[in-house]
Amino acid sequence: MGVSIRGLMMDRASGVVKERFAVVYAPKKKKRLSANCVEVMESEQAVLEASSPQRHRHAAVVAGPSTSSESQQLYYLLRWLN
Repeated sequence: MGVSIRGLMMDRASGVVKERFAVVYAPKKKKRLSANCVEVMESEQAVLEASSPQRHRHAAVVAGPSTSSESQQLYYLLRWLN
């Protein structure tokens, strides 16, 4: 069954769009993130160690990837970890 997260439909059974830990390059903290600014990692600990807020690399939990209407790969911010 799908779950709606801020307008994004996630299907937990298929695993296509799912929650992921990531380091996000974000000079301005946004809710929609281009895939080229997102580095997906395996664990919360890994993203916390790889983050560097002074270099605009923030630890986060994101949902994605999802294809936009403009055929761009996007991730959606669920929450910041630091």
